[in-house]
Amino acid sequence: MGGKAVGGAPNRRYEDVTVGEKLPELSIPLTRTMIVATALASRDYQDVHHDPALAVERGSKDVFMNILTTNGLVDRYVTSWAGPAAVVKAIKIRLGAPNYPGDTMVLTGTVAAKHDDRRVEIAVRGVNAIGPHVTGTVVVQLRGSDS
Repeated sequence: MGGKAVGGAPNRRYEDVTVGEKLPELSIPLTRTMIVATALASRDYQDVHHDPALAVERGSKDVFMNILTTNGLVDRYVTSWAGPAAVVKAIKIRLGAPNYPGDTMVLTGTVAAKHDDRRVEIAVRGVNAIGPHVTGTVVVQLRGSDS
């Protein structure tokens, strides 16, 4: 499975990954605090991400998660599986159903491809109660048995 990094997190090795391999599910509770705080932390001051009354006035049922937060959660999901030695080379995501407070998003992933330069493509999907919130791919470069 690879060596252990600081804190005990595993480092996945390229040789140990197989196409079709499933990543463990990750359930993320969607709290109002998380949605608002991550929008503000990413300097996204669009009111639909932090002001419930204005979000409703603009046609939403509540505040909803911004794409920067979703991107960060997708990154966290894949790198938690791959380990701290993995290098993220690309993230391509598309948003669907909004993530609203009080729901849960469940992230799943599958190894879709392996490339000769130790890059691994992961197909990722995040689903909440109303449907797919995010779909896309993450490409990570892993260490080999020789590194």
